[in-house]
Amino acid sequence: MFKIAVLVSGGGTNLQAIIDSINSGYLNCNIEAVISDKDGICAIDRAKKNNIPVYVFDKKIYKDNISQEICSLLENKVDLIVLAGWLSILKGCLIEKFKNKIINIHPSLIPSFCGEGMYGIKVHEKAIEYGVKFSGCTVHFVNEETDRGPIILQKVVPVLNYDTAKILQKRVLLEEHHALPEAIKLISENRVTVEGRKVIISME
Repeated sequence: MFKIAVLVSGGGTNLQAIIDSINSGYLNCNIEAVISDKDGICAIDRAKKNNIPVYVFDKKIYKDNISQEICSLLENKVDLIVLAGWLSILKGCLIEKFKNKIINIHPSLIPSFCGEGMYGIKVHEKAIEYGVKFSGCTVHFVNEETDRGPIILQKVVPVLNYDTAKILQKRVLLEEHHALPEAIKLISENRVTVEGRKVIISME
């Protein structure tokens, strides 16, 4: 069975979407570990309720060693690492040993409103401020540059005249809950090929 680890930093609604997709049979995979960079978050509770092993590498304690700890924990044990609201920067051996085996979901249509400092509600504030007519979410592979890895898929939502950042965030989040399981499914079925910056998705 396809094995994944999910990295979280907050409420864990994308983690829940993955769990629900497994329970429904949409995803044929198993979550081997949920890893958090802080304690006491709702995502940990979601994992524990579903009997998923939880590991906490508090960024205040581990600092620049988080990636090394995760690499040591997961090497040769999972097929894919999924960042589901994970906020710490990954680097070093983890990126090298899991090349094209780490995916992230970002709440905008990359390359818009992404990169250093662009996370959470800040992304939607910038989208509203700029006056874009469409926004959405992007699932991409993780590399050494923040939000710069090859794009796997994107989902688009309209930005309406009187949207606030919070309203837009909720609309995008609904699409995130579809996009992340879809990307995991495509990868688990060996339907994804990376050619430079392009991701080729094969038909069923």
